[in-house]
Amino acid sequence: MEHAFDDLLEHNRKFASSFDLQGFDGVAKSGVAIVTCMDSRLDPLGMVGLVPGDAKILRNPGGRATERTLVALVLATNLLNVDRVLLVQHTRCAMASKSERELLMDITKAAGTDASWLDLGAIEDQPLSIVEDVHRVSSHPLIGDHVKVGGFLYDVDSGLLDQVA
Repeated sequence: MEHAFDDLLEHNRKFASSFDLQGFDGVAKSGVAIVTCMDSRLDPLGMVGLVPGDAKILRNPGGRATERTLVALVLATNLLNVDRVLLVQHTRCAMASKSERELLMDITKAAGTDASWLDLGAIEDQPLSIVEDVHRVSSHPLIGDHVKVGGFLYDVDSGLLDQVA
């Protein structure tokens, strides 16, 4: 009988056979944190030429600077060597494709259960939300002035980043 995760565990065994990050202290070697969307078309490290161990990667729907993301950035900038933060949203994002209400209706239909109580954080204006999130991070009292914060829009069709803020 095949189990739901057998293929992934097999890949993990192959991965572990050449694993070379043992003993690594967990700081961001390049001083970078990347906040981006959970979309599977995005390769946060690859898009900026980094590799595992170089950066802290924080993912959520829409790539927003949420309260929990801010907590992670406070930790990263104060304890884990991060002095540059990239906030990266992307083109053709589901969170920016419909209104909050439309997304909630889609979820209600798919789940067969009322989802109207959920706060999804739909994005009405991507460039504006990127500017707002950059401000939210850069003005946080526990994230130092030495931290550089940039806001970007990643084009899922070309692979290019465009700096918005």
